[in-house]
Amino acid sequence: MIRPVIPLVTAALLFGIGAYGVLRRRNAVLVLMSVELMLNAVNLILVTGDTLRERVTGQVFALFVIVIAAAEVGVGLALVLRLFRLRQDINTDQVALDDEPRAAAPSEEPALALDGEQA
Repeated sequence: MIRPVIPLVTAALLFGIGAYGVLRRRNAVLVLMSVELMLNAVNLILVTGDTLRERVTGQVFALFVIVIAAAEVGVGLALVLRLFRLRQDINTDQVALDDEPRAAAPSEEPALALDGEQA
């Protein structure tokens, strides 16, 4: 019988490093990388558990996790780019999640009426 100690310990270390990165990092890109590290640790556990049985359910679930990780990267990087464009910084400590959006600054040009006259 195969002893899965080394892959399971490696997965636990990867998951621990990823959890530490999510909790301690301030850069949003590094937080996304830490989440990816945690997802890869889960994939390693699923594939390792699959070697102990004759079924292939662990590999199927690992494929689902890979698809979810790809979608998470796409959405996460879009959010990071939007955050950078709004604040010129991707520091997660300075993001106010309950803050109301700022009102747009009034334009310097007067608005035009529909018939072409100034309002």
